[in-house]
Amino acid sequence: MANIKISLPDNSIKEYEEKVTPLQVAKGISEGLARVVTGAKVNDKLVGLNEEITRDADLVLLKFNDEGGDEVFRHTSAHILANAVKKLYPDTKLAIGPAIKDGFYYDFDTDHKFTPEDLEKIEKEMKKIVKQDLPMEKFVLPREEAIEFLREQGEDYKIELVEDLPEDEEISFYKQGDFVDLCRGPHLPSTKKVKAFKLLNIAGAYWRGDEKNKMLQRIYGTSFEKKKDLDAYIERMEEAKKRDHRKLGKELGLFTILEEGPGFPFFLPKGTELKNTLLDYWRDLHKRKDYVEIETPLILNRKLWETSGHWNHYRENMYTVKIDEEDYAIKPMNCPGGMLVYKNDLHSYRDFPMRVAEIGRVHRHELSGVLHGLMRVRAFTQDDAHIFMLPSQIKEEIKNVVRKIDEIYTTFDFKYNIELSTRPENSMGTEEDWNMAETALRDALEELEVDYILNEGDGAFYGPKIDFHLEDAIGRTWQCGTIQLDFQLPQRFDLTYIGDDGDKHRPIVIHTAAFGSIERFIGILIEHFAGKFPTWLAPVQATILPISDKFNDYGNKIMKELRRKGIKVELDDRSEKIGYKIRESQLQQIPYMLVIGEKEENEGKVSVRSREKGDTGAIKVEEFIDMITKEVEEK
Repeated sequence: MANIKISLPDNSIKEYEEKVTPLQVAKGISEGLARVVTGAKVNDKLVGLNEEITRDADLVLLKFNDEGGDEVFRHTSAHILANAVKKLYPDTKLAIGPAIKDGFYYDFDTDHKFTPEDLEKIEKEMKKIVKQDLPMEKFVLPREEAIEFLREQGEDYKIELVEDLPEDEEISFYKQGDFVDLCRGPHLPSTKKVKAFKLLNIAGAYWRGDEKNKMLQRIYGTSFEKKKDLDAYIERMEEAKKRDHRKLGKELGLFTILEEGPGFPFFLPKGTELKNTLLDYWRDLHKRKDYVEIETPLILNRKLWETSGHWNHYRENMYTVKIDEEDYAIKPMNCPGGMLVYKNDLHSYRDFPMRVAEIGRVHRHELSGVLHGLMRVRAFTQDDAHIFMLPSQIKEEIKNVVRKIDEIYTTFDFKYNIELSTRPENSMGTEEDWNMAETALRDALEELEVDYILNEGDGAFYGPKIDFHLEDAIGRTWQCGTIQLDFQLPQRFDLTYIGDDGDKHRPIVIHTAAFGSIERFIGILIEHFAGKFPTWLAPVQATILPISDKFNDYGNKIMKELRRKGIKVELDDRSEKIGYKIRESQLQQIPYMLVIGEKEENEGKVSVRSREKGDTGAIKVEEFIDMITKEVEEK
C-alpha cells in the first residue's frame, strides 16, 4: 500500500503507512510540540488531535493561541460544564454548548433555577472531571440508533437536532467517563488540559433563538491554558463592567431607554450635546473632503423596497405601514433613497466623482433578547456616504476614503485593523467586474502601505469590501467603518451617465460609513474613554464652583463670557460646601472645575482644577478661555 503523505506549513512532507493522527505527527516532530498542540486543520477542516488521516493531506497543527486552537479547547470546556451539571442536577436536559469568542456556553432545560452560588458548585465538579483525565472518545451511530440512544437518555433537544440533520450527515457522539453528548466536535484528547476556567454568568436563551420556543438557562464560561491568562481576562472583564456604557450613560445623564420604547433610546440634554458635537465634526470633515449632504425621507413605498431587494430579502427586519391603502416601509437603510437622489438629474462623466453623504435615521426590527443599550437598538443614525464614479476612479476614491476614516479614528485615539473581503459564492456581477474591483481595492491599500487581512470569499454578494475593526482602550475590537463596492443597486435602479463617447454607461458606487451607527459609536466612546471624554467632545467642558452663594453673581458673569466664546460651561450655584461640589463634578468627569471666591473675584481670575492634573493654580478668565479654546480646536 502506498504511503500517506502529510504536507506541513514549512513545505516539508512526512510519510506514514496506512493512517496517522495529528497528535502522532506532532509527537514525531517533538514531544514538546505534542504537549502544547490543542487541535489541527486537515485540508483546512478543523479536527481533533485523534482524528485519523487516511489519505494525502495538508496538515496545520494548532496551539491554543492559533485560530481554531482555542475553539477546540473551549468546546471541550463546554462538555466538561455539561458533564458537571448532569452530575449535580441529573434531570437536566441538554441543548447546545458551543465555543464562542473568548469563551463558551451551554444551554440547559431544568426545573432548578441556577444561582451565582450554583456556579461555584459546578466549577468544583468541573475541577474533579479535569483531574480524572478522562479521554474524549468519539463514536458514530446510524440515525435510528442515535435517536433511540438519545430517547433512552431523555435528551429531547438532541433528538430534534438529529432529526434535522441531512440524511448523509455523520451522527457522532463524544464520551468522557460515563458522560456522553451528541456532538460534531472536535475536542481535546482528554479533559486534563482544561485547568484554568471560570463560569461567568447565567442568562436566559430561547431554544434555537426562537422566542416561540421554551426559554432555557444558559451558563457562560471562559477557559485558558494558563491561570495567568485567565486572571488577566477576568481583570479585563472587571474593567469592562466599570466602563459599561449603560451604567455610565445613566450616571453621566447621557441617555436612557424606557419601557415605553425598548430598543429606542432617549438622548438626554448632555447626550444630545455629545451626539451633536460628533455630527458637527462629521459634517465639517465631509465638507473639507468635498462631499455634499442630502436628506432622504424616513418612509418610502413598497415599490422602492422591491426595486432595492429589501422587500423580498429583508422584510422581517422592517417596520411597515399602510398609507392611502398602499404598503410603505420605514427605511432600514439610507442607500435606496440615495439612488433616487442620483436619478433625479441627468449625469455626465464630467460630474464624477460625486460624493454624497447623509446623516440618516433608520429603523430595524431586532428581537428583544438581543437589544443591548446603545450597541444594539431598533432606531439609530447612520453616517452614510455614496460615491458615484467611473471605473478608472475607483482606486483613488478608495484611498481617499481610507484616509478619511483613518483621520476620524485617529482623532478618537483608536487603533484599528483592516480586512479586505473578496468575492463570495453567491455573488452578483461578472467575473471581469469583480476582478477589476478587487484589484482596485487591493492596490489602494498597498499604495497606502497599510497592513490588512485578506478574507477570501467573505465579501458582500453585491461587491468586495473593506472593513475597519477598532481596538478600544482595554483591547476589545468593534467593527465600525466600512467601504463597499456595489454592482447591484446601480443595476436595480438603472443608474446611468453619459460617457465621453456619448453613450449611456453605468456608474460604480461606493457605500461607506465611518461611525456606522452613531448611537453604537457613542456607546463605544463611553466605554473607550470610561466616560472621561476629551475636552472637545465633553458635553460639559467646565463647571464654575462658587465657594459660597455671595459669589454666584461673579460665577454668572464668567459663565456668560465663556458661553459667548462657545465653551460648554455650567454654574453650580447650589448652597453646598465646595468639597461636595468638587466631588460631584469629578463624578461627572467634567474636564475643568473653576473654583471662585473673594480673591478670584477681586483679581478677575478663576482657580483651575483639571480632571487630569488636579489644581493648576489661579489664572485670568481670558487666559482660561484661550487655553481651553486651543485644546478644543486641536482636539
